Amino acid sequence: MKNSPKHILLVTSEFPPLPGGIGNHALNLASFLSKNNYEVEVLADQRTTNSEESDFDATQNFKIHRIPLTKIRFFMYLSRIWVIFQLIRSKDVVLASGKFPLWLVAFSSLFFNKKFIAVIHGSEVNFQTAMLRRSINWSLKRFSNVIAVSNFTKGLVDHLNLKSVEVIPNGFNTSDWSKGTNHKRNLEGHPKLITVGNVTQRKGQLNVIRQLPEVIKIYPELHYHMVGLPTEKDEFLKHAQYLKVEDHISFHGRVKHEDLRDFLTASDIFVMLSSPTSSGDVEGFGIAVLEANYLGLPAIGALGCGIEDAIDDYSSGILIEHDDTGQFLNAINAIIGNKTKFSNNAIDWAERHGWGKIIKKYIDVIETE
Repeated sequence: MKNSPKHILLVTSEFPPLPGGIGNHALNLASFLSKNNYEVEVLADQRTTNSEESDFDATQNFKIHRIPLTKIRFFMYLSRIWVIFQLIRSKDVVLASGKFPLWLVAFSSLFFNKKFIAVIHGSEVNFQTAMLRRSINWSLKRFSNVIAVSNFTKGLVDHLNLKSVEVIPNGFNTSDWSKGTNHKRNLEGHPKLITVGNVTQRKGQLNVIRQLPEVIKIYPELHYHMVGLPTEKDEFLKHAQYLKVEDHISFHGRVKHEDLRDFLTASDIFVMLSSPTSSGDVEGFGIAVLEANYLGLPAIGALGCGIEDAIDDYSSGILIEHDDTGQFLNAINAIIGNKTKFSNNAIDWAERHGWGKIIKKYIDVIETE
C-alpha cells in the first residue's frame, strides 16, 4: 500500500454526465481513487454547451478541467496541450484513457519524467488506417504501464511486445444500482430483449434486428427494446421495416438512471451482439452487461470482441456468433428455460466486478515502482 498520497491526473476522451463506456470507466476510476486518499484531477473535453456538465462537475469530490468546445477543432488541440502542461507539473502519475489522451499524454512524456499509465479499451488500438495505427503504436511505447480492459483488447497490442501490459476488467459502481424504485415499468413483449447503449453498428442493435424474422417465428410475442442515444435509429428502423419486424422493436432514446433501472428489471434478457465496424471500432468490454447482470438479467453477447470477458459463458449468460440465428435462438431457449439459475449466476458474476474490488488492482499498478 502507498506510503503517502500520490497526485494523479486522469486524461480521458469522455466524461459524464453524457453517456459512454469510457466516460463511465473514467468517472469510477477517479472517484474510487479519491476514496482511497489519492489526490485526483480529471482533464476532459467539454461536450455540451449547456450547464449540464458544470452542474455535474460541482457534485464531484475531485477537480475536473474541461477543454472548451470550439467550432475550430485545432484550437481545442492547442488548448489540450497548454492545459496538460500546466497540470502535469505537480502530478506523480498520469493516466490516459481513450484515443486522443493516448496521443496527448505520450507527447507530454517527452517533456516530463512521471509515471505514465495507459488504459486501452479497444477501438483506439484497432485503427485500420496505417498512419493512425503507427501513431497509436508509438504512443503506447511511451507508457511505463498499459492496462487493457479485456483479454480481447490486450490481444490487439500483443504484437507490440510492450514492457508491461496487464488486464484489469471493467467494473461498475454497485451503489449506483443497489437502491430500487417502487415504479414497475410495463414493457411490451414476451420475452423482452433489451440493449443499453448508443444505437450504432458497433453496439450490435442492427445484428439483432436482422435476426428477428426467424426469431419471431418461434417467439411471436417477442419484443426488442433499445435504450440509448438514437444515433443510427433512422437507418436501423428502415432495416426493420424492410424485414417487416418494426412492430417488434422500440427505440426509447436516452433515459435517466432511475428509469434505466426500471427498464432492465422489466426485461428478460440483455443482448449485446456487437461486431467491429469497417474502421476498426470495436466493443472493448461492455460495462452495461455487468450492470444488467447485477439486476439479475442474464446476457447474450457476441464472440470476437471484449464482451467475451464480460460474460461467464453458460453461467451469467451465453456467448454466440453475432450473426448466427441458430445460436441466438438456442441461447434464448436456454435462458428462458432456466431463468432462475442464470439470473442468480449473473448477480454473482456482477458482484465480482464491483469497483470496490477492481480499484485495488489499479492501485497495485500505480504503486509499483
